[in-house]
Amino acid sequence: MEDTAAGFNGLPQRMARPANELKLRCTELDEHGNVTMVSGEFKKTELIAKYGLLPRDLRKIDSSLLPNILVRPSAILINLLHIRALIKHNRVLVFDAYGTTDSKSQSVFMYDLDLKLRQKESHMNGTLPYEFRALEAVLISVTLSLEKEFEGVSEPVVRVLMELEEDIDRDKLRYLLIYSKKLGSFEQKARLVRDALTELLEADDDLSAMYLSEKAEGKIRDEHDHTEVEMLLESYHKVADEIVQAAENLVSSIRNTEEIVKAILDANRNSLMLLDLKFSILTLSITAGTFVAALYGMNLKNFIEESEIGFFGISAWCTIFGMMVAAYGLTKLRKVQRVSMWGQGLGATSPKGGWGLGAWGGRSVRGPDCETGLGVPRLRAGESLGDLIVRERALARKLAKAEAKADEVARSGG
Repeated sequence: MEDTAAGFNGLPQRMARPANELKLRCTELDEHGNVTMVSGEFKKTELIAKYGLLPRDLRKIDSSLLPNILVRPSAILINLLHIRALIKHNRVLVFDAYGTTDSKSQSVFMYDLDLKLRQKESHMNGTLPYEFRALEAVLISVTLSLEKEFEGVSEPVVRVLMELEEDIDRDKLRYLLIYSKKLGSFEQKARLVRDALTELLEADDDLSAMYLSEKAEGKIRDEHDHTEVEMLLESYHKVADEIVQAAENLVSSIRNTEEIVKAILDANRNSLMLLDLKFSILTLSITAGTFVAALYGMNLKNFIEESEIGFFGISAWCTIFGMMVAAYGLTKLRKVQRVSMWGQGLGATSPKGGWGLGAWGGRSVRGPDCETGLGVPRLRAGESLGDLIVRERALARKLAKAEAKADEVARSGG
């Protein structure tokens, strides 16, 4: 049965495989690290019977897209990125990764796996058991693949972000959208790998069950005695977590840049609207001045035709009236520009002491004295912050007494 490395249009070939395919292709390595079979075919029923697996276990390797590490009584099943493997206490089966496009990572993994399996177990020099050496080779390949992919994804994103700091261009925003999608996909992939390691680290029974060599020798290990494998997994979990955190920081930078770009574009749009309003006000002022000229332009007697100063007087009046309209409009526009979060001005508050709606359609109220009563408390001349706090507390007590007295009067009147 022939399989190709990639499917149509770059889609993973393993997604296009028949769901009922009964055989798997794999490469087998023995306890000395020697390759005993290359791309050999096994029936699923044979693997299930030989290694004490369940049909759903093979489905995790054959068709599942989610990274996971399954611990079974006599084997460890691994599905992480481009690696799908079955680890025994004296044998490793590396299944063909259908659809993988990273043949270099696969070759480096097989070379590193061969070197680690050739090492002899020894507690004197700190060499790990057979199954842990194979597991470490898998984790090294996975983390290196994540780091390499992150470098390829992050570099163009950082470059576009730096360019956007100097100039906001439509093409740059389009590139940022494309790169952010790729970065989001990578972040999801890295997070799934980290979550798979986290889930395994939280299961004490699975950690203790990963000592396959001791099981084969008939040794029984306590459920909480798993220091070696826990330290091994934690070290690579930290690497995966650092990659996830770096990706999240970059995604956050993209979001912040998008918000800043939106704010800049909004400010530019507001500036254009403001310029348009100024031109409209000036046009209105000119129209107001020409209105008087239009009245005198009618073919009716107005008794000023014979006046020697009539032309100059009407011209001066039209000019002054137009300037008055322009000044009034620009003054109103300037007040609208100065609307703050507290309403129309720094001391404006709502009738109940909350934030005024200001330009949002509400009515802002400004007390007669912003230093006391309604409004924002302000420091008086020569007053410290502590004095301001004391004064505000005294004012609050006075208001409370006044409200209590008003309640008493209302009750007595009732």
